[in-house]
Amino acid sequence: MMTRWLSRKCFAVGIAALALTGGSMSLAAQELEFRHGLSTFGDLKYPADFKHFDYVNPSAPKGGRFSTNGGPLSTFDSFNPFILKGDAATGLTLLFDSLMTGSGDELDALYGLVAKEAAVAKDGKSVTFRMRPEAKFSNGTPLTAEDVVFSFDTLKSKGHPNFRIMMRDVTKAEALDAHTVRFTFTGDLTRDLPMTVAGLPILSKAYYATREFDQTTLEPPLGSGAYVIGDFRPGAQVTYKRREDYWAKDLPVNVGTNNFDEIRFEYYRDRTAELEGLKSGTFDFREEFTARDWATAYDVPPVKEGRIKLLTLPDETPSGAQGFFFNTRRAKFADPRVRKALDYAFDFEFTNKNIFYSLYKRTNSYFENSEMKAVGKPSPEELALLEPFRDKLPKAVFEEAYTSPVSDGSGTDRNLLREAARLLDEAGCKLTKDRVRVCASGDVLDIEFLTFEPTFDRVIAPYIKNLQAIGVGANIRRVDSAQYQRRVKAFDFDVVTSRFVMSHTPGVEMRNYWGSENANVEGSRNLAGIKDPVIDALIDKVIAAKSRQELTTATRAIDRVLRTGNYWVPQWYKAAHNIAHWDKFSYPPTKPKYSRGAPDTWWYDAGKAAKLRAN
Repeated sequence: MMTRWLSRKCFAVGIAALALTGGSMSLAAQELEFRHGLSTFGDLKYPADFKHFDYVNPSAPKGGRFSTNGGPLSTFDSFNPFILKGDAATGLTLLFDSLMTGSGDELDALYGLVAKEAAVAKDGKSVTFRMRPEAKFSNGTPLTAEDVVFSFDTLKSKGHPNFRIMMRDVTKAEALDAHTVRFTFTGDLTRDLPMTVAGLPILSKAYYATREFDQTTLEPPLGSGAYVIGDFRPGAQVTYKRREDYWAKDLPVNVGTNNFDEIRFEYYRDRTAELEGLKSGTFDFREEFTARDWATAYDVPPVKEGRIKLLTLPDETPSGAQGFFFNTRRAKFADPRVRKALDYAFDFEFTNKNIFYSLYKRTNSYFENSEMKAVGKPSPEELALLEPFRDKLPKAVFEEAYTSPVSDGSGTDRNLLREAARLLDEAGCKLTKDRVRVCASGDVLDIEFLTFEPTFDRVIAPYIKNLQAIGVGANIRRVDSAQYQRRVKAFDFDVVTSRFVMSHTPGVEMRNYWGSENANVEGSRNLAGIKDPVIDALIDKVIAAKSRQELTTATRAIDRVLRTGNYWVPQWYKAAHNIAHWDKFSYPPTKPKYSRGAPDTWWYDAGKAAKLRAN
């Protein structure tokens, strides 16, 4: 399972800095500029003496339960979210603190949590944190610099491969004293590394001295966060209980958050059963991702009577890349003309109108719904990055940014299918007299769509019909969620549907999604198996950007190259959160600009809950 610690969205956003005192520090360290926080490209919104984030209710009451669905997987078998093995339970981020944490209304800033302050060296080759002596694990033992060093060493050497990818250029962590830790970096692309290490989960060195770190387990782990694991049933339900003795509950970054006594995740075999669970009151909160259900399935008495509330909250984050991803490690998908043909065979307009009630827009960019999306022809600044690779890039990269074709909405647009057939012919995949596509290798061109739930069948079935019309064999292969996870981690698939989202300030995590070095690393997010030295070089340009303008230019350049490569058939997005919840919660009038807000800033409203019980 991908966790927040493996995502740029959570490391992402900056690093905070602090003032060191005491005689144990070197002269060089004492000359560092220590502050309470840093932003990657600009000033921090919140000053050193801020009391709480603007979007929280600092007087929010504590109590009650927030119950929701368990997420995209229908089961879990482990409480270890840090390794490749197993399917980790949803919500384990609640257990672990990090040195710093982000705000929900800034693009790229972190503020002190376990670390009160920090400083980045002027040459960018290291970052030093001064930790809060009062920090403790949930069993009351002190959290020290040795725990931070242990966490880094263990995650990098034994953790999920994505940790190693993200921290490739972090050479060491060292405890300068009991509450001061320094990370050292190598190379020139160090801009993101302070944020990366600041966002790492902190593990207890003593706890893991008697336990195997790299094994799945259902023993509740020891952390220092606001919650601990309570009741659970493997694969069915897990509850997190708020700690009254949480050491950091009054810190400015936590004021107005962690308001529920319990947060519970309920697991269901599919979305239909999950929706019925919400309606029956088995759980209280659900973000709806199925357009048909949002349009038709909530016309029920609890909604009509106002007992279930429907909300549409704006989503101002990049909407990300969702699509059918081709496994280019397999010879059948090696030719970009084949992949482009398969894009022409998918009729989004028909799907959106007839299945999604026209609630979606077509995704085209890997940075959809953001300024990082490439539009039109390359700007002079983009050309400056692309020109050195002109002889290695398709001419189309230097033209209008590739967008998927727009159909007539009939479901079988003959013009588009004719173009798809032409592209296949050009790629050497010829139609036999039996109307089967056979490629130059002699292999029949057929495709298996790997999935773990039936909901998507209604999307894939019309697509398969079009593929068959141009001689491409296609079928749906449905497996249980555990097997699905194993196969995706091992790249044992033809086509899978996936979605990933870049942060507003993408950086080193792009290597995990598109970098050549990770194309064959089991468990990496490079699902398509992209291995392109040009993309690698452009990723380095993104990481090296010194301003937001430079970063935007570099992301647009890489977006052009990726889109021209046709590594996917892009699907759809909506810049909103569609939420249904039982009317027992309240929340601040202002949603954090760059997050959903729930459950982080919501609270249990005892008055509303009493009215529900009375009805």
